[in-house]
Amino acid sequence: MERKLPLKEIIALGFFMFALFLGAGNIIFPPLLGQQAGESLLSATIGFLATGVGLPLLAVFTIARSGGDLNDLSNRVHPAFAKVFPVIIYLTIGPLFGIPRTGTVTYEIGVAPFLPNESSMGLFISTLVFFLITYWLALNPAKLVDRVGKVLTPLLLLLIVVISIRGFASPIGSIGEAVGKYRDGAFFGGFVEGYLTMDAIAALVFGVVVINRVQEMGIKSAAVIRSYTIKAGIIAGMGLSFVYISLSFIGATSVEGVGMQENGGDILSSVTSLLFGPFGSIILALVITGACLTTSVGLVAACSEYLSQRFPRLSYPVVVTILCLFSFTISNLGLSQLISFSIPLLITIYPIAIVLILLSLLHSYLPVSRAVYIGATIGAGIISLYDGLSTAGIEIASISRAFSFIPLYTNGLGWLIPSIVGGLIGLLFQYTKLFNLAASSK
Repeated sequence: MERKLPLKEIIALGFFMFALFLGAGNIIFPPLLGQQAGESLLSATIGFLATGVGLPLLAVFTIARSGGDLNDLSNRVHPAFAKVFPVIIYLTIGPLFGIPRTGTVTYEIGVAPFLPNESSMGLFISTLVFFLITYWLALNPAKLVDRVGKVLTPLLLLLIVVISIRGFASPIGSIGEAVGKYRDGAFFGGFVEGYLTMDAIAALVFGVVVINRVQEMGIKSAAVIRSYTIKAGIIAGMGLSFVYISLSFIGATSVEGVGMQENGGDILSSVTSLLFGPFGSIILALVITGACLTTSVGLVAACSEYLSQRFPRLSYPVVVTILCLFSFTISNLGLSQLISFSIPLLITIYPIAIVLILLSLLHSYLPVSRAVYIGATIGAGIISLYDGLSTAGIEIASISRAFSFIPLYTNGLGWLIPSIVGGLIGLLFQYTKLFNLAASSK
């Protein structure tokens, strides 16, 4: 008889997935959105939740329903695509960007404010300790749910709840006016901000991590594994929604007390100091450190499991060691250069990942041909590739002018219509091919 997980284990799985998603960026983005959205906070927050929570949940559901992984989803486009795209995804959100950034952000927000002077030695020691803890936690993936979902996440969530309750009960000021892109089209402003969290890509990775943890708990039935993974995703989505709504409200009511700031980290630092006095910096440091640590552990575990399966000669512990050493080195030496390289890459691959998620979700209900996958991927890829090049400073005026006529291009969603058109062309090609085959058989 199939073993059933008790409610506390399901909640722990949900907390585990929530912690994997909740990195420093997820905490820093909402306050800035709140400040800038002002009186348009509701529309902007709904847009942010659509892509910051909705898309990652769709990705989790897609992975759970398909019963496969990113390789299987990518193979629906083409076998050659499946050999390249997953590797790019894992390397980009892992050792080339996501993992080193967690160590550096922990130092900048969680450690540096308490040091008399910032120094390379302080960064070295901080990141050394950080990645040693990451290494220890990631080395045994079977214990991740117990260590992260049952211990670290409840403490992290408790601290965020404390900040949120104080922020709602004693707001620093009233909600101000909308500025910039939030004056007209606040929904799209929030939509793009949530889109830039990159959590939809991470969900393709973290969904597999949770599935593996469920299997390690003795669950063998594919339907039951799918059910528990989806339930964990819903719990994670509820937690993320609470964090985003709370922190965006705190940002929206902060202008009178701290003024307009350039980034969410400065907003939170100033707000927590006003709300909690000298303890504010400590609370914020603990929140950022906890968020970065859980994300780092999740990324190291996910990338190690994938790479050890992709390259069988490298065992899981060996890959964990390599990733932690590499990330530690990069966080001390070359993060700024890697960020300048990685962000254009993320801008390029993110729309393609969204297309893959949506088509794969549709595929679980209706058959979608390879031609549709190829057409939609090419349509999104052409636009996103140019957007990535533009982000890197490589821009061609004539192409920019031509693309500006594409609907939603100025809203950061220029890839959407070309993707739909590409998919329809693929569908037409498929039907034409079937018609010709039927005609030739008569």
